[in-house]
Amino acid sequence: MKLPGPDHPIAITPFAGRVRVTFSGQVVAETTRALRLQEASYPPVFYIPREDAAMALYRRSEHVTHCPYKGDASYYTLDAGGQQSANAVWSYEQPYPAMTQIAGHLAFYPDRVDAIQATES
Repeated sequence: MKLPGPDHPIAITPFAGRVRVTFSGQVVAETTRALRLQEASYPPVFYIPREDAAMALYRRSEHVTHCPYKGDASYYTLDAGGQQSANAVWSYEQPYPAMTQIAGHLAFYPDRVDAIQATES
């Protein structure tokens, strides 16, 4: 486990607005409670509470990855409108202590969904 710091900063902030994720013409997640995670020089990622996702369209896959800063990530395949997007969604179900804010949230690969639309309030 590594801790975020000056050499690898990670900031998690509430996003003031609405985030909508679509796949195969369907809204698979929509929230006004998203978190915006900015890690080092990577593009920001929105984390959406599971309660604001259409979980019936998500199927857990066996794919897992590990981040030394956040912990082990579980993955989900989207199945909507007769189309599938493998491992399009990830979640840190038991993140490391410095990242507990993202527990219970989902994040999406932009190139595996139709759109991630973020509209600030």
